Amino acid sequence: MSDFSSSAAAAPRTLLTIAGHDPSGGAGITADLRTFSAHRFYGTSVLTALTVQSTLGVAEVLPADPGFLRRALDHLTADLPPAGIKIGMLGSAAAAASIAEFLAAFRSPAKRATKGNQRTAEPLLPPIVLDPTLRSTSGADLLPPDAIESLHRILLPLVTWVTPNWKELSRLTALPVESLAQAEAATHALAQRHPHLHIVTTAGDHSQPTDLLLLPSGEVHRYAGDHIESNSTHGTGCAFSSSLLCHLVLRDSPVEAVRGAKHFVAEAIRNAPNLGHGKGPLNLFWHIL
Repeated sequence: MSDFSSSAAAAPRTLLTIAGHDPSGGAGITADLRTFSAHRFYGTSVLTALTVQSTLGVAEVLPADPGFLRRALDHLTADLPPAGIKIGMLGSAAAAASIAEFLAAFRSPAKRATKGNQRTAEPLLPPIVLDPTLRSTSGADLLPPDAIESLHRILLPLVTWVTPNWKELSRLTALPVESLAQAEAATHALAQRHPHLHIVTTAGDHSQPTDLLLLPSGEVHRYAGDHIESNSTHGTGCAFSSSLLCHLVLRDSPVEAVRGAKHFVAEAIRNAPNLGHGKGPLNLFWHIL
């Protein structure tokens, strides 16, 4: 498993986050960029939405114009091509469509990659991790419920990893997810629709936080964890998916990448500052502060 003394510090590679803005700094692109920095990567970002938000919750969402979003992605990545992409809050079905169009274009050079005179069997793609941020902890919809099917049709086929928690998995599959057994069944149901995906189902907000990794091969790995009693859990999904991307770009195996991301988030909770009057932020620099 890669650690924080990686050679990425000597020659930092670029990672891209496509997500919403959290003014409180605990989640969204701020958390993603801090996580990239904590793993010694250079982070770039494109906003999908502005929010009226604090540690007390999300009060309002203003999605970005989808055309502007696409132009921002094209312009940025032409200059700073990412070694990996993390996608968080989408904000609207139109934004999801713009991101899908960008990913299709971004992936196409890899599909044409050749080795000698032989076309490679698999595209040489950087990891693309989707954290399906569908609803805030306070209950606000961050993606309209009627956009879930669009997510399945146009975006999930273009990413390589997805990291839903139990509630998000339930919304993606329309299945009840209230136990580990139900989580495993729903994870397999999601895989039946998207067999190419690496699926990580997270359970950090439950008393027995066992995460699941389902590989495209059908192999299942379980990661038992300890419940950490804390009110500083805002942005755990953002930090987990961003840390996972970092470990993947550092060439950790899928099994080790999930383990590394889970450890990173657990320590960020244990060392979190006591900020705000609601769900406080993590300490994403716990290893250096």
